[in-house]
Amino acid sequence: MPRLRAVYRCQDCGHDSPKWAGQCPECGAWNTLMEEAVEERAAGPVRGTKPLTHFSSEVVKLSEAPGADAARVPTRIGEVDRLLGGGAVAGQVLLLAGPPGIGKSTLMLQVAQGLAEGLGSAKPVLYVSGEESLAQVSGRAKRLGVRAGNILALAETDLQKILEAIEKHAPGAVFMDSIQTVFHPELPGGPGSVGQVRECAAELLRAAKSRGAVLFLLGHITKEGSVAGPKVLEHLVDTVLQFDTEARQMLRVLRAQKNRFGPCSEIGLFEMRERGLCEVPDASAFFIEEHSGSPAAGRAVGVAMEGSRPILAEVQALVTPTRYPLPRRMATGLDLNRVLVLLASLEKHLQLRLENRDVFVNLAGGLRLRDPALDLAVCMAVVSSSRDIPLPADEAYLGEVGLLGKLGRVSFLEARLKEAERAGMRSVLLVQGAIKDLSKAGVKPDIRLRGADDLAAAAAFLRSTRDNEE
Repeated sequence: MPRLRAVYRCQDCGHDSPKWAGQCPECGAWNTLMEEAVEERAAGPVRGTKPLTHFSSEVVKLSEAPGADAARVPTRIGEVDRLLGGGAVAGQVLLLAGPPGIGKSTLMLQVAQGLAEGLGSAKPVLYVSGEESLAQVSGRAKRLGVRAGNILALAETDLQKILEAIEKHAPGAVFMDSIQTVFHPELPGGPGSVGQVRECAAELLRAAKSRGAVLFLLGHITKEGSVAGPKVLEHLVDTVLQFDTEARQMLRVLRAQKNRFGPCSEIGLFEMRERGLCEVPDASAFFIEEHSGSPAAGRAVGVAMEGSRPILAEVQALVTPTRYPLPRRMATGLDLNRVLVLLASLEKHLQLRLENRDVFVNLAGGLRLRDPALDLAVCMAVVSSSRDIPLPADEAYLGEVGLLGKLGRVSFLEARLKEAERAGMRSVLLVQGAIKDLSKAGVKPDIRLRGADDLAAAAAFLRSTRDNEE
């Protein structure tokens, strides 16, 4: 029988250590060294594991190499196609990660349905499940209305048998749910270990690339929200898609963190319903709360950009007297450090006294945004709540706020103005220089523009609002 010995392998970088340590000496990660049993080999040249698949080519001049056509196969799901840049490319390897229960398997079955319709009867779609039985996969497919006849299902975790199924049926798309459940028969360690995940992903990649098949790998995430497994897994694949980790929210946000065949700054919005994940085409209406009656103080509307998509975002602020020695500062959906900088600018340039008040800032709808164009909306919401002066419900605020209290220009201004107009906004407050730029360019938006150069000028509009009401 082969002799075994224990090694401690980092689950982030794969570094081997003969003894346990709290911090990995290679990557510096804490509490990632896990014990694994490996086989002791005899002295002499060490031979690596023989690859199960072949993926190589002859040496040719780059100018004479055949170019790959970027023909895309649409998934028939608009939000996914937007993230991928129009659809999946032959030979593309995608990694979808997300927390348990957020809808990864549901989305993959819906994507499998779309790809099966796009590929037609020429090439089947192979769905491999390593976590559920065929009965469970079939039950979910019936609930989602997946009826494509060229979708093949396989419940298997042995990599050798999965590769044999790919060789036999020659599918146009392969779905592996999930990569952490597959094991290489010639490698030590259990499924989900660093070595197993790395080698199994590499074998599936070679099998997909050599046949021009689209490969979807479903992955787990760690408790910190990052993709589980070695970092090389993200380097191997062409596209990394990750669901937002706020699984308790009604909205599912799908982000493209890496994409070799399209943009990587887009997002897809889904809502979980009985029939599966449904697209949210009108994001602005989803994030703007309905207000009946008189407007409330502490509410301001901004327009953020997620990739090429403008989204109306409602910023809510609550400023109340504190009962603690140190006032509380909380931000939901926004960067807390950025909010603290904006509060300091308000105290400095508007003489707004917040040292004895708690300040809570929230982005309605559960979305998390990092667009600096929301700075002015945050400041106006805080000032409105502090002075108990409601802002106009049909006005949006665009502008980046600097440390000196000056307002800065924002990118994609025309797209933001069109979205604000489409959502029913009648006026927009932004930096004065941006209005001049639009005038020089000959752009005449159908929405009223009001300009300000700094926070003091923007706050003056707030005072004029109270005067008009009185």
